[in-house]
Amino acid sequence: MATRWGIVSAGKISSDFVASLKALPESEHKVVAVAARSLQNAQEFAKKYGIEKAYGSYDDLGNDPNVDVVYIGTVQSHHLSVSVALMRAGKHILCEKPLCINVKEVKEMIKVAKEQKVFMMEAVWSRFFPAYKELEKRLKAGEIGQVRHVIASFGKDLRHFQRLQNIADGGGATLDVGIYSIQLVSLVMGGDKPLKIVGTGHQTSAGTGVEESIGSTLLYSDGRIASISASFVADLPSEAFIIGSKGTIKIPYPMWCPETIEGPSGTMTVPLPKTAYEFNYDNSQGLMYEAMEVRRCLQQGLLESPGMPHSESLTVAEIMQAVRMQAGTVYPQD
Repeated sequence: MATRWGIVSAGKISSDFVASLKALPESEHKVVAVAARSLQNAQEFAKKYGIEKAYGSYDDLGNDPNVDVVYIGTVQSHHLSVSVALMRAGKHILCEKPLCINVKEVKEMIKVAKEQKVFMMEAVWSRFFPAYKELEKRLKAGEIGQVRHVIASFGKDLRHFQRLQNIADGGGATLDVGIYSIQLVSLVMGGDKPLKIVGTGHQTSAGTGVEESIGSTLLYSDGRIASISASFVADLPSEAFIIGSKGTIKIPYPMWCPETIEGPSGTMTVPLPKTAYEFNYDNSQGLMYEAMEVRRCLQQGLLESPGMPHSESLTVAEIMQAVRMQAGTVYPQD
């Protein structure tokens, strides 16, 4: 039986998510409803993607008995309130990254998911790409020996996205783009919490209260260290290097949605499937991988994904909060 998806928000990332599902069998994934704050927007979205039901409120979607799991594509400042309401309505949740604005909110989200006994996952799509799965496999096999250092960056000139500069929307480089390097580091470090987090950054020139660029060093046990940088004003290399005692693995650009991984045992490339749909963001066809993981977890009766468990969402949130606060960003939610 198909996993029946509901979509919250009819924006660009929701469009890309739904379009990515078109490469998967309809017998496995079916979008049955979409909700937006504007009924007209929901109806237009539904018409474009052949979705049966359109709602003008998120609560209405939560009350739809035909929806199994909800993809939440709102801005991050609304993630907690929308997710909690839908989980309390008994829905499983795939919530866009960052899961929440701060550590306090992430803890609340996890608490409600456990109380309601529903599946909940932060949509860190990178982790479900074949290249990331290959990375995990190679690290486990000891291909590069003991990890010594991780160097990762993500930077693009994204100033045309106004929400990135808006503190009310949870803007800032750390939450929006820095999360990609941070989650990679945490994956490579086996989910260990850093012993020390040193961060700095520049606030937006317009003085909007959020950081436009950051740099951070994360100190881990056993001689491990990570160096990360993120920016929404500069084009950084946006690649990653995992350096070990026996060699180096490289994730080339785009490190957050890669089709290729390079290392001592060779280069592996898994091209994304091509469909008739156009996407708003780089390699968004790869959003299908996280949808496949959600279906797998639901079929197995899991309430969290081993690939992005609640503990990892919390660790990533803790690192992001430490970095952006050292860069001078404090949200109203703090």
